[in-house]
Amino acid sequence: MTHQISNQAVADLDIARVFHSWSAQGTLKPMAIAGGSGSTVWDFEGHEYLDFSSMLVNTNIGHQHPAVIAAIKKQADVLTTVGPAFANLTRGEAAERILARAGDGFTKVFFTNGGADANENAIRMARLYTGRDKVLSMYRSYHGNTGAAIVATGDWRRIPNEYSRGHAHFFGPFAYRSEFWSSSAEEEGQRALHHLRRVIQAEGAGSIAAILIETVPGTAGVLVPPPGYLAGVRALADAHGIVLIFDEVMAGFGRTGGWFAFQALAENGDLVTPDLITFAKGVNSGYVPTGGVIISPAIAERFDDEVFPGGLTYSGHPLAMASIVGALDAMESEGVIEHAARIGSDLLAPGLAELTDKHPTIGEVRGLGVFWALDLVADTQTREPLPASAIGVLKADLLARGLLPFIVDNRIHVVPPCVVTDDEVTRALAIFDEALAAFESG
Repeated sequence: MTHQISNQAVADLDIARVFHSWSAQGTLKPMAIAGGSGSTVWDFEGHEYLDFSSMLVNTNIGHQHPAVIAAIKKQADVLTTVGPAFANLTRGEAAERILARAGDGFTKVFFTNGGADANENAIRMARLYTGRDKVLSMYRSYHGNTGAAIVATGDWRRIPNEYSRGHAHFFGPFAYRSEFWSSSAEEEGQRALHHLRRVIQAEGAGSIAAILIETVPGTAGVLVPPPGYLAGVRALADAHGIVLIFDEVMAGFGRTGGWFAFQALAENGDLVTPDLITFAKGVNSGYVPTGGVIISPAIAERFDDEVFPGGLTYSGHPLAMASIVGALDAMESEGVIEHAARIGSDLLAPGLAELTDKHPTIGEVRGLGVFWALDLVADTQTREPLPASAIGVLKADLLARGLLPFIVDNRIHVVPPCVVTDDEVTRALAIFDEALAAFESG
């Protein structure tokens, strides 16, 4: 392969002209990506990397899947754009496919441009439906970078952006770093529910429109809820007339080994159906920006005669809808959901557990499907998080060994595409092993 341009030239152009998110612009050193296929990406100089980040945990079907590309191209030849007020066949087909995967209890889809405005509009629906204002969400969460979504977010990014009204936060279950002095997952779930019950009482149950939670908090650390927790949240919401919103932007469409995380978690005894589901990312692997809200009948019917005061110029954009149809059909026919579940249970779960036994730097491994996190520590007894400087050293070594990781705080998130092969997982586990061994020896 002949390379016409250098990585540095691409990075220099990017730094000079592109304003980056969540960054001090003068410290940027972006990695140049030229192309990708499946679970592999490469730069402009021919260096290949196993993509165990799925970019931003969204390329569930992998890079450049031919069925999705073909669907986009076919739609581009027919109609590239249409206003949201018009009926469009591809939009209807995309909604129908999404609802089929969501299961009973949902009748409509409101399409957005991504996950943040999906959460924005779900919050709006809940407020209008209940006539209440307040939204409860977890401190360990991320819901997007728009007005209400960023204030619903629990992490540091909320603090400089708190311009939206009516938000309160609570701690969800996280046994490894418990806020509740628990000694087991069961106790953690029970105490977290007691805490939420008290927050609802203290905030005033009659003022709360919605409880918004990531079914499995992702950026916060892949925090799989203990059995019974989601059912307990559902019961609290029902007891007080509160709308329950599951944010499945990151956890949905194969990531957890189910079409949705709430379905995958049903196997742990939490058979819970929310009132609204928000989605984006994995629904079409980000090939064209899109997202949406999956709506239960009671909330959808509320707006049969009452105007819903919200909309987007690109709601249900034809190219995005075609990419959804192409992606979901391919995931169905190729058994991608089942494959992701098997990769998790048969390869990642035992493989990462073996790494944990070998390396004292790993305090805990947790996850399901192709959604895992290694919680890295400086001390296994105190569970003190590994410092940022050390994480930087590990990240650089992983890249040098040909693996593109997803790093958040003191964690390596192991989040390959749902189509990752057995051999690729085996190779990645070996790279993690080598990098951790080098770090711990030196």
